[in-house]
Amino acid sequence: MTVKDLAERLEVKPKDVLKKLIERRVMMTINTTLDPETATTIAREFGADVKMRTFEEEMVVIEAEEAKPDDLIVRAPVVTVMGHVDHGKTTLLDAIRETKVAEGEAGGITQHIGAYSVQVNGRKIVFLDTPGHEAFTLMRARGAQVTDVVILVVAADDGVMPQTQEAIDHAQAASVPIIVAINKIDKADANLDRVKKELAERGLTPEDWGGSTVTVPVSAKKRDNLDGLLEMVLLVTELEEQKANPKRAATGTVLEAKVDRGRGPVATILVQDGTLHVGDNFIAGVVVGRVRALLDDRLQKTNEVGPSSPVEVLGLTGLPQPGDAFQAVADAAKARQIAVLRQNQAKEKALGGRGQRLTLESLQQQLSEGEAKELPIIIKADVQGSAEVLADSLGKLGDERVKTRIIHTGVGAISEWDVLLASTSNAIIIGFNVRPDRNATSVAEREGVDLRLHSVIYDVIDELKKALAGLLDPTTKEVKLGAAEIRQTFKVPKFGTAAGCMVTEGVITRAGNVQARIVRDGVVVHEGRIGSLRRFKDDVNEVRSGLECGLAFERFADLKLGDVVESFTVEKVAATV
Repeated sequence: MTVKDLAERLEVKPKDVLKKLIERRVMMTINTTLDPETATTIAREFGADVKMRTFEEEMVVIEAEEAKPDDLIVRAPVVTVMGHVDHGKTTLLDAIRETKVAEGEAGGITQHIGAYSVQVNGRKIVFLDTPGHEAFTLMRARGAQVTDVVILVVAADDGVMPQTQEAIDHAQAASVPIIVAINKIDKADANLDRVKKELAERGLTPEDWGGSTVTVPVSAKKRDNLDGLLEMVLLVTELEEQKANPKRAATGTVLEAKVDRGRGPVATILVQDGTLHVGDNFIAGVVVGRVRALLDDRLQKTNEVGPSSPVEVLGLTGLPQPGDAFQAVADAAKARQIAVLRQNQAKEKALGGRGQRLTLESLQQQLSEGEAKELPIIIKADVQGSAEVLADSLGKLGDERVKTRIIHTGVGAISEWDVLLASTSNAIIIGFNVRPDRNATSVAEREGVDLRLHSVIYDVIDELKKALAGLLDPTTKEVKLGAAEIRQTFKVPKFGTAAGCMVTEGVITRAGNVQARIVRDGVVVHEGRIGSLRRFKDDVNEVRSGLECGLAFERFADLKLGDVVESFTVEKVAATV
């Protein structure tokens, strides 16, 4: 933050903050950016404490504050169509677009952006015109949750094919509801029951068979029962009730970006919440810009778009990546600052490798607090038998504290699909007697996915056992840092009561993760954090043994003469299986 920002937050004049900086021999102007340490020190001198928050966290907090129940509206659902090659995905998308969009247009659509919306019974549905599930998964891998429903197209004469299975795995990994459109019902060899049986075998039991998967028979070619399919989409999403607040600044996701001759960099974005206006400053990933023009899904110019709207944006300074978060911001300078910060983070990430990606070595660091631990696994083997044996053996590993989850098994070389699925689900890939193809290797390197190749089943099981030992919750151990005796108490405005103490052993500190407790006659009466620590009139971070200090606790004022204050930290020690 700048000196001016800090002054505003502290509710003091900028010149007072500059005066404090000059006292520390630091020369700045009101627009200079402060580093976190300086900001914290200056804030403490004004009696305030500093809490660090990234811009993304700040946005979440602002959103939470802004959203009044009255402002929320039900937004249109966003649909992605997936399925096996030649099962009629494109024909279905074109059929829906032509019957619904071209009704009100002369000559139909000659060009369109990568998404479009249709009206059904007065309600809007947005279709993402993505090329199959690689785009969907790449966006998921970048953390963008764009789709509300997946329509899985299965041909009635062909049934469930390998790519259909992949699409199911990808949709399930993303926890998105699936509606099955059984296409080509007009064909002579169409067999609905066989398709339903194959779906049921893969965990998608149709509703008319007592399951919960919505299946709709359609014919994209003959334009048969398309309305039935669209009504089902509305029905499934009504239960979820997706809401958005059109009164706040727009946020969304970049669907695609390209350089257009004459128009410069153009991004197709999906506004997911808020309203985007011409003239808004925005940040998309590491790219900043100002909205010069907005074109809706019919390529008509518009001045503003609300939630669940696909739109082309002109006015970018560069090309963002598909899947990048898009945010409208009030302050152009702040947007530039954030973009520089994100560029530096991206550089660090590229130099240091994808730190967040799960690998067998990083399991210990990636302990998620208090959640059930699990290791997602994708298995590829040379023959079906080996794949089944591995899935069975690895699925049984672990106990109630830590477990494995097999998200996909298959036969043949490790493909780009497998790596993308692993990237989305943060899984590791185990190859048994198979190798990755060339594309898969480069994608795995780019996405930081852990590939483990083996030819002996026992080695696989051994390696995973060791890794799971690392996934176990570490046990905690307390480390005492110091103790002080309360010799005097006095009233202070901010904390209620403060205490004058003599540090009798070690060190009393209020740094980072250090906690403190008050012990009275051998009984702990309070545990928490020291809110203020002073030596004479100066704020300090620590006081050593043999020295006097004044201290006050956060949200606790019942301090008595003779109480002992202990400062300590809690450390984690690795567990073993």
